[in-house]
Amino acid sequence: MSVRPPGNPGRPIAISRRGRAVAISIVILIVLIQVLPRINSTYTNWLWFGSVDATSVMRTELLTRIGLFVVVALLVGLAIAAGILLAFRYRPVFLAQPGMPDALARYRAALGDSPAKTVLWVPVAIGLLAGSVAQSGWQSVLAFFNSTPFGQTDAQFGLDISFYAFELPLWRSIVTWLMVAVVLAFIANLVTHYLFGGLRPGAREGALTRAARIQLVSLAGLFILLKAAAYWLDRYELLFRENATFTGAGHTDVNALIPAKIFMFSVAIVCAIAFFSAIVIRDLRIPALATVLLLFSALVVGSAWPLAVEQFSVNPNRAEKEREYIARNIEATRAAYDIGDDRVTYIENWGSADPNPREAGSDVTTLSNVRVLDPNVLSPTFTQLHQLRNFYGFPETLGIDRYTIDGEMRDFLVAARELNPESLQANQRDWINRHTVYTHGNGFVSAPANRVNEIADDAGSDRGGLPNFQVSDLEAIASGQEMVIPVTQPRTYFGPLIAQSDPDYAIVGDNGEGPREYDTDTQQYTYTGEGGVPIGGWINRTAYALRFAERNILLSSLIGDDSKIIYDRDPRDRVQKVAPWLTTDTNTYPAVIDGRIKWIVDGYTTLKTYPYAELSSLEAMTADSTNEAGGRVLPDEEVSYIRNSVKATVDAYDGTVDLYAFDESDPVLQTWMKALPGIVQPRDAISEELEEHLRYPEDLFKVQRELLAKYQVDDPGQFFTNDAFWSVPSDPTVTSSIQNPTPPAGGPAGGPAGAQAANRGPVEGPSQPPYYVVVSDPTDPESDEPSFQLISAFRGYEREFLAAHMSASSDPDTYGDITVRVQRPTEPLAQGPNQAQDIMIASPAIAEDRRLWGETAEITEGNLLALPLADDSVLYVEPIYTQRKDQDSAFPRLLRVMVSYDRAVGYAPTLYEALRQVGIEADPDVVRIDESGAAEAEAEGEVAGASRPSVPRPAAPATGGGDDAERAAAVRDINQALNAVRSAQGGDLSALGQALEDLQEAVDAYQALGN
Repeated sequence: MSVRPPGNPGRPIAISRRGRAVAISIVILIVLIQVLPRINSTYTNWLWFGSVDATSVMRTELLTRIGLFVVVALLVGLAIAAGILLAFRYRPVFLAQPGMPDALARYRAALGDSPAKTVLWVPVAIGLLAGSVAQSGWQSVLAFFNSTPFGQTDAQFGLDISFYAFELPLWRSIVTWLMVAVVLAFIANLVTHYLFGGLRPGAREGALTRAARIQLVSLAGLFILLKAAAYWLDRYELLFRENATFTGAGHTDVNALIPAKIFMFSVAIVCAIAFFSAIVIRDLRIPALATVLLLFSALVVGSAWPLAVEQFSVNPNRAEKEREYIARNIEATRAAYDIGDDRVTYIENWGSADPNPREAGSDVTTLSNVRVLDPNVLSPTFTQLHQLRNFYGFPETLGIDRYTIDGEMRDFLVAARELNPESLQANQRDWINRHTVYTHGNGFVSAPANRVNEIADDAGSDRGGLPNFQVSDLEAIASGQEMVIPVTQPRTYFGPLIAQSDPDYAIVGDNGEGPREYDTDTQQYTYTGEGGVPIGGWINRTAYALRFAERNILLSSLIGDDSKIIYDRDPRDRVQKVAPWLTTDTNTYPAVIDGRIKWIVDGYTTLKTYPYAELSSLEAMTADSTNEAGGRVLPDEEVSYIRNSVKATVDAYDGTVDLYAFDESDPVLQTWMKALPGIVQPRDAISEELEEHLRYPEDLFKVQRELLAKYQVDDPGQFFTNDAFWSVPSDPTVTSSIQNPTPPAGGPAGGPAGAQAANRGPVEGPSQPPYYVVVSDPTDPESDEPSFQLISAFRGYEREFLAAHMSASSDPDTYGDITVRVQRPTEPLAQGPNQAQDIMIASPAIAEDRRLWGETAEITEGNLLALPLADDSVLYVEPIYTQRKDQDSAFPRLLRVMVSYDRAVGYAPTLYEALRQVGIEADPDVVRIDESGAAEAEAEGEVAGASRPSVPRPAAPATGGGDDAERAAAVRDINQALNAVRSAQGGDLSALGQALEDLQEAVDAYQALGN
């Protein structure tokens, strides 16, 4: 290679052989640095996919990426090369004028007689760059060629939804890349003509040669044609455009912007013809006028006209003008998010104006399954009491699942006892220990969610208030212990906690020297599962040594011929890798299926191009107080369609990934099952035992909850005014300390503090999460069969009263059925979660206990459950936990239960007593939350062996007579008197006697109202 100096164009500057060798070495080094890691990553990924029997996924993805890369790289590269070569081929004969400086001479000299050796690296480099960018769109290509019809059409153009979901994105990409190629070719052609004199700016005559004119106007004409195609596609994309009130084409879009796009399409065609005419007619004024016409049309017709229609026609009458299009948005959103009438059942005018505690007490199913253990609070309790060793651990948020025990379905807090690499200490962090000894967890730990071991009576004691642990682990198997939830393989090599280690690999298997993995204090273990990648050969060892940048993998003698490496151990990551077209739920949970621990992962298919459906952010819709604290949120992507189309399991021992088509009617799932056959199993492959542990996913529920708050409205007029919308309440257990400073001692629960709380406006904060509970079947409340539901309350729009209650069934026979109980729109309005919280913590007994306990203990408010009862009322239940302050080994335990029913407050160590305080008389054995029998003892006046005076309770209210306001005041007097009795216990006997007399008077006054 040589260049010519500007002073002497005929003499090249030679590059020395040594300089050339250095340049070549640098290029080779750069290529190795960039290419070798990618080749190694591809190879190890191929091995990983083979270990989970999913090589077809990688093969299809890789071939599609390569094909897309090659097509776009050739398109862009050849377009640029053609622009350069055509300009060079038809360059004019250039004669330098004597005595005139020529600034471009050196560049022409550098090109020599052919640009192939000096300039064509430019189209090659740009083509490779374009191909590397384009290959990321491989999913659009597969979806396009495997498109499945929805059987539904959009309201504007009458096209099947599949056109927008699978075809339009690729058509847009094709037009975009063609425009990029033409623009780059135009620039390359223009620059080359300028260098060789085909374009001479400032020349009075002949500024463009004939060849330059033909080539440049041809490329410009092609660009205008492609712009016309873009205008045509723009019409369809208006159907998922975000407007101020809704998503989709509105009145201005349909009546002004879509016609404007068609007009601009026509103008662009005419302008392209004008450009092509300049090939024959040597007058550039024609394409110049065409360009002005196109720009003027875009300004006037494409922008000014729609703006005028919006300002002078739509804005003054927007509610009426947009009515039709809001109706389209409502219908499309319900279909896209699966919240239509075929899925959601509305119970209108729900809620009793005069709740009957006697009838509420008859709801045995709900009351006997009230969950008093909060999975977001008790992880430290699981850890302190059942960690076994420092290197084991439990997730920050425990799981909730249900099991049938002795023929009765009960909900459990569940967790796998995983290896926690972050807890390894000192020499445990040595490479050998970290990756070859401490490799797996041990066991499955659970606890009934509605039980504690015994009633806790004192915040300073360590007795009582603890879960009734059920442990299934190696020790239980070795000792022959009977397990409530039997597990045959308790070792967990895969789990979200294990995967927190970076890197998260473990080297397992027989190396010929005997077992070395820690199993128990008395034995070691050798992994015998099918999972993992063989690493005995030197090729694989070298590949993984490079992948993890760890020379010990290459040098260690602990790796034998039968050794394996297991990595990517987070169940969500494994599912996402096998099915990259899925979005996985943030909440994975372990379940015991056929004696094995399996992680259950929910997979979603999503779209962002569903016509007229609400376009929303997954991250914003699923964020609440629990996942904000734990950092577990969905990706920040906007969607307008979602289905829980796949249920996946990951075996905790061998990492096997199984995908099941849960919603086989989903066209998006069908498309991907055609694109990647054999990866997703049919729904009938789900075993009966697995089906019993499938839950309605939390993230999907949150998305549907956010949308139902708006899209439960049928009338477009009401939708426009927002006055019928609901809101998701903020989490009262997070915001209560901000909303409610501790009231003065002695302030009645129903007094000024309670009234002020009831009238207070909404306090912004993280949303209240939904909760899994076992309750009565919402579609058949008279049935005694328990139902596993995911529930949430709605408050009024920017108000705190209870507007509605939503529940979704996880029962196999009614899975996915959503029930929305809509509160009566008349006074008195039912209290919402934050109002119930305000009233409860304003109780003087609660405030006094919090003051006393706060000196030595940390107080944690558990989840506030809103439980619908048989009398069409809502019972709020909130557990209170305490743990000792300033102790690393401290852990929460249940100390009290707060309830709120019809604005009355109950507060006691047991649920039975708390319910009695609000007038709900239930069988003490039915609502018992402990295994020690203290509830029955309390019913007779004794709790935990301590004698307590018998406290008279209000009788159930009569069915007729009495004013509502007087009755409510009487209930508040009873609660105030009850709190006074509780405060007086253990103190002055005369004060206790007076408190009991006041309570009897309050009860008599209440009973008199029913006569």
